[in-house]
Amino acid sequence: MLVYLVVSSFMLSFGFQVWQALFNNFAVEEIGVGPASVGWIQALRELPGLFSFLLALLALVLSEVRIITLSIFLLGLGIFLSGEATTIPFLLFSTLLMSIGFHFHYPSSNAVVLMTVDKKECPKFLGQLSSLGAIAALLATAVIYLFADNLGYRTLFIIVGALTMVGSLILIPLGKDKGGLPSKRSVKLRRRYWLYYLLSFLMGSRRHIFTTFAIFLLVKEYKINVQTTAILFLINNLVNTYSYQALGKLIPRIGEKNMLSIAFGALIFVFLGYAYVHSLFLLFALYIIDNLLFGFNIALTTYFQKIAVTQEEITSNLSVQQAINHIAAIILPIVGGIVWEQYGSQAPFLVGVGIVVISLILVQFLRVPSEVVEAPAINA
Repeated sequence: MLVYLVVSSFMLSFGFQVWQALFNNFAVEEIGVGPASVGWIQALRELPGLFSFLLALLALVLSEVRIITLSIFLLGLGIFLSGEATTIPFLLFSTLLMSIGFHFHYPSSNAVVLMTVDKKECPKFLGQLSSLGAIAALLATAVIYLFADNLGYRTLFIIVGALTMVGSLILIPLGKDKGGLPSKRSVKLRRRYWLYYLLSFLMGSRRHIFTTFAIFLLVKEYKINVQTTAILFLINNLVNTYSYQALGKLIPRIGEKNMLSIAFGALIFVFLGYAYVHSLFLLFALYIIDNLLFGFNIALTTYFQKIAVTQEEITSNLSVQQAINHIAAIILPIVGGIVWEQYGSQAPFLVGVGIVVISLILVQFLRVPSEVVEAPAINA
């Protein structure tokens, strides 16, 4: 199971990093996508995340490992078809396929970790797994930097997509051993998880504002090229290779509440920076800081492991959590693109400041499991 998680996470990180690094330059330079259109594409890209609650039902008939294998294949297929896109609708279709694979992988993979790894060791293991993803992303960034000019965006999409699809076949024999996983699943929502659900919603809101418009701002207004984007991602992943492991070790020492408080407090300055700072160097630095702070989200996952009532309902609640996370992700990129065109590039990031402040306040209500009072389940 460990080998299976390592290989699948490596494939996902490599393929998605290639797609993410190429997408903005490809969309702007070859298809002529504007801020409103990119907002629509990025919003609809999150649609599979919104419907990831269906994963809870899918897990009743398929094991998490089978879902992970299918997810990697769909991710590769979407990347492959991106190389064939010549219009916005076709680009949207390929993006949706890629997104289905991406969004169905994470709750399935995290569920396997939460159900098989001890609570004391879980933060460390999640940090190591995230660090491995950063190493895969480093390789992807090197591939983009070395071959984007020679091969072109389209060819690189096609090659990486094909390799990912073929690589997913390796997972089939690796996923046969399901030791440690419970034999059944249940779909239950609990009032006990209200803060977990609400913070997931707000995290999705702030994260998708930044991922939609931060790099787009740098490409649109500062004219950075794909090599610069690749170097920025390279630095991010170099930082993550070490930092995610360190964060995984730090969570048991200072607690989930303190970790998330630090993250949201720092994010206020990140969003204000993108609204008002005009130094490209400082914007690069803020982008790297935001990427580092994203690793603090491990604390929310380990918090849920501590308050989860049974293993059987972990997969269903992780999938529902991701769906909640993406409710705002569908709306905010569209709204952000519109307000950008109406009020300027500052507007989406100022909205992000408000979201982060609310999140910081709510984190103060987070309690350790011994302080949580049991509540009845809602059968779904």
